[in-house]
Amino acid sequence: MSKVLAALAVSVDGYITGRDSGPDRGLGDAPMLFDWYFDGDTPSQVFDGFKLSAPSAAMFDALAGRVGAVIAGHKTYVDSSHFGGGSPHAKAPLVVLSHGPVAEISEQQTLANTIEDAVAAARDIAGGKDVGMMGGGAVTAALKAGLVDELVLHQVPILLGGGRPFFQELPEHVRLSLVEAVPAPGVTHLHYAVVR
Repeated sequence: MSKVLAALAVSVDGYITGRDSGPDRGLGDAPMLFDWYFDGDTPSQVFDGFKLSAPSAAMFDALAGRVGAVIAGHKTYVDSSHFGGGSPHAKAPLVVLSHGPVAEISEQQTLANTIEDAVAAARDIAGGKDVGMMGGGAVTAALKAGLVDELVLHQVPILLGGGRPFFQELPEHVRLSLVEAVPAPGVTHLHYAVVR
């Protein structure tokens, strides 16, 4: 069965955006969370336009190449201008998780109202490949439901002091086992398996 993985750029103090993020404002005052996508000399084999350091490219492409569908929460979807009617991943369709109506959902996107339905739809679309996740709320909901298999923190060495946190409150501890730690210029990639 395909795995569910969440891999997001995050500050050392746990934020995935800065202050004042939103539609047409991107990551708010924290665009440096994505600098490592573009500050190297190794082109990504999965994402056109990304030029990463060699260690980041190896880690990023290995993970991105596994993904056959992506789940994004409603806030991430809105703040990302609906991904232009497509997906944040060039080769993986998008499932939007929302508890209410969603504006501008396209024929290339799928809507789901619960995290369980979103994961089921994404697995079906992924055709045996893994499911990627975006957004703190969506990832937290999937962790609460016991649906996340792997977690990757692309940890950028900065304390933002505010913004949108990666994780929201969980009802209990979630134990992790370190699979791999890859230091790279401007980022450290921490790959964990969720212990069940």
